[in-house]
Amino acid sequence: MLFSYSWLQSYVKRKLPRPKELAELLTMHSFEVKSIEKRAKDWILDIDILPNRAGDCLSHIGVARECCALTGSKFQIPDSKVKEDKTLKVKNFVEIEVKDKKDCPRYTARVIIGVKVGPSPKWIKEKLEACGQRSINNVVDITNYVMLETGQPLHAFDFDKIEANKRGFPQKKIIVRRAKDKEKIITLDNEEYGLNEDVLVIADEKEPLAIAGIKGGKKAEIDSRTKNIILESANFDPQLIRKASRKINLKTDSSWHFENGLDPNLAETAINRAAFLISKIAKGKVAQGLVDFYPKKVLSKKIRLDLEYLKSLLGIDISRKEAVKILESLGLKVKDYKLRFLNVEVPTFRLDISIQEDLIEEVARIYGFQKLVSRFPQAVLVPPKRNLEIFWEKIIKDNLKEAGFFENYNYSFINEKTAKIFRYNLNDLIEIKNPVSIEYKYLRPSLIPNLLKNVGYNFRYFNKIKIFEVGKVFNQLADNSKQIAEKKMLTGVIAEKGGEDGFYQLKGVVDLLLQKLGISNIWYDQYQPTPEESDLDIWNPKRCAEIKIGQEEIGFLGEISFKILRDLDIEGELVVFDFDFEKLVRISSEEYEYRPLSKFPSAVRDLAILVPIKVKVIEVLNKINLIGGKLVRDVDLFDIYEGEELPEGKKNLAFHIIYQAEDRTLSSEEIEEIHQKIIKNLEKEQDWEIRK
Repeated sequence: MLFSYSWLQSYVKRKLPRPKELAELLTMHSFEVKSIEKRAKDWILDIDILPNRAGDCLSHIGVARECCALTGSKFQIPDSKVKEDKTLKVKNFVEIEVKDKKDCPRYTARVIIGVKVGPSPKWIKEKLEACGQRSINNVVDITNYVMLETGQPLHAFDFDKIEANKRGFPQKKIIVRRAKDKEKIITLDNEEYGLNEDVLVIADEKEPLAIAGIKGGKKAEIDSRTKNIILESANFDPQLIRKASRKINLKTDSSWHFENGLDPNLAETAINRAAFLISKIAKGKVAQGLVDFYPKKVLSKKIRLDLEYLKSLLGIDISRKEAVKILESLGLKVKDYKLRFLNVEVPTFRLDISIQEDLIEEVARIYGFQKLVSRFPQAVLVPPKRNLEIFWEKIIKDNLKEAGFFENYNYSFINEKTAKIFRYNLNDLIEIKNPVSIEYKYLRPSLIPNLLKNVGYNFRYFNKIKIFEVGKVFNQLADNSKQIAEKKMLTGVIAEKGGEDGFYQLKGVVDLLLQKLGISNIWYDQYQPTPEESDLDIWNPKRCAEIKIGQEEIGFLGEISFKILRDLDIEGELVVFDFDFEKLVRISSEEYEYRPLSKFPSAVRDLAILVPIKVKVIEVLNKINLIGGKLVRDVDLFDIYEGEELPEGKKNLAFHIIYQAEDRTLSSEEIEEIHQKIIKNLEKEQDWEIRK
């Protein structure tokens, strides 16, 4: 907004700093001054008023008040006392009706009789032109002058052009209402606008006289023949004015003021100032009284300011005396400041001040932010408690990515077709009441179905796929309570067209992952389906195993059955590991036993043994490790076979045995001796036979 330097000076008792110095002062403490321009004997400052201060500082009085606070000068307002004609009663001339007090919290009106409309005095013209306004006539110019002075828009209506009240002349009725649908108005610039119920209008009993808060209408325009006027000063709902301005695509100085919010108490101050000037310049008689619709008065706010809090927040010691001086220079009243607290009364024109921190900001702003000393905050830094779930999830994901796996993110739902493919009982699944799609009808009971669908899609582009997902699965509790149990799972897949060794590849990945998590005593047990899993025929029974730590099952490793792959239209080998993520987190450890790499070579011998079906793999592994001692570095199961050509009730287990010493190179004789020792001891077991 443009501000006249000489006009600002008229409200300040002491001489203001030079224009450039004043601009710098305002920029540092209040608002940015974008430019300074000399016009004739005056200087024009283009000041960027922030929206939170538009209510009081989109006016010369508001900025002058800031100048007084910054320079320590006294603030003065010119006389505006209206001299009323007691022979004229305003209630005999005008009646106000406001349809909705929310749309118009306050509406004031004065009647001025016998005005002489003509050119404005030179001093008014100069001030208007300095601020970018065009002079029209003395009455209209005064309303614009008062708006620039106080920040309150006003409007003058030609009294005689308004429809007479149905109860008889000379009383006129002003109605503040929403426009009717498709109602029209011709504004002062001869433009026609279509209105609707989103637009507030000032109307007589016949038609609109003005678009409230935006622009006046042609019907009651002030012209050279005008003798009597109704002067309006009102307060409108900012949101309604903003919405109406956009609706009809009409932006004015008046709408800009109302959109940012105004103090309802300013309406009376402004109308009295305008009536005073009109009676003085246009020689009109002001009717006694003020028509004032003001159902809910806005009172000043009272805020308690803690000086100790001010000191701690700013980090400097501002004295009580200086704090009081700053607040009072801004027009705030300070009472009862004997102790550490100040009781501050905030005038209604400061719409931006609501809490104690706002007062502290005002003190700091006028004192000078540049004077605040930069200090590091003094606080106790408490490290956050480690979230083990997030910590281990990151480690697991990093290790799987290093092993060549890609992470997938799937929706937590499956459809009915998928449920049938995986042999799920629909009554056991949790159905969504209002699914967004038929594809998302049930909550997923496992991560496997959606991962297999990912494989089927990607097999069109790749021959080998390694993917994993960490996510929650949902199942009903077994106690028939219909409560939902959520469990976090970790599932990975290796799929390969024409592959044959995916089971052992994935077993190696599992071993590596568990080792990285610091989990020992891992072993693989024969898969024993629980009663609720007995009908889930999704696994190849000859290539599946439970993953156990001690006696606790933590996961599952297995090859997906041919039937499932056929139903999903997937050709190739597909192997899955499925871990209970919460159990993994519980037993994972950051502690590792350091074993240096041996300098000496290792040797591998294979061993195949025929054992009864009931014999567990861990039993054979334990015996091999026990007999071999320290020279057996590792034992890996690489094949389990149960075929028709084997004796009934038997299965074949094949192992890689790695021999290595930490202090020497083992000779062929030593390796053979230990290997034979292992064979002899294994053959001592009943029904165990080494295959040669």
